Amino acid sequence: MGFFDNILGGGPGQGNQAYTVPIPFLPQNIEQLMQMPYAALRNEYEVAALTVAVLCNYCQNPQATVEMLNYLRGPRPLSPMEVQFLRDRLAGKPYKMMSYLNGTSPTNNYTPAMPLGVTIVVTPTSVLQPDMIRLFVPSSGADSLRQVDLRRKPSTGQWFLWSLEGLMPDVRIPVNQDPWA
Repeated sequence: MGFFDNILGGGPGQGNQAYTVPIPFLPQNIEQLMQMPYAALRNEYEVAALTVAVLCNYCQNPQATVEMLNYLRGPRPLSPMEVQFLRDRLAGKPYKMMSYLNGTSPTNNYTPAMPLGVTIVVTPTSVLQPDMIRLFVPSSGADSLRQVDLRRKPSTGQWFLWSLEGLMPDVRIPVNQDPWA
C-alpha cells in the first residue's frame, strides 16, 4: 500500500479526499503571481497550492516571496516576526518547499515531475469554523501531512492564507546533500 493509498483508502486516512492542483510555473515575483490562473483567490485548494508555489521562490528572492505571500494573506500582511520565522525555517533549504511538489523525493533531490502540481488533502475535520479551513499537503520528505490554514472573506468570496507555519517543519535532506547516502 502506497502513501496516497493510505490517505485516500482505509485506515487512518479514511474519509480524506485529495485534489491535484496543476501549477503552470513557479512565480518569482508579484507580477508573475498575478498571471497565475488562480490569482483571483476564489478556490481554497488553489490558494493552498499557490502558497506552496510562492514559497518555492524563498531562497532565490526572500523579499519578492514576502510580497507574494502578503498578496495571498489579503488584509493581514506578514508581521516582522513571521518574516523572521520564514527566514529561520527556509534560509539555505530550497528543497524544503520543493518537497511539496508532485514527483519529488529525497532520492531525486526534490526534482518535481512535469507538469508541476501540488496535491491538497481535505479531511473530515478540515472545516475549522465557518469561513476557516485547514487543508493538508503531503511532503515527499516527511511521513505525515503538513497543514495550511485559510480564511474566506465573505464580502468578496476570496480565500486568503491565514497560517503557513504547518508547512515549515524540516524534511529529509536530499541525497546529494546527505553525507551518509
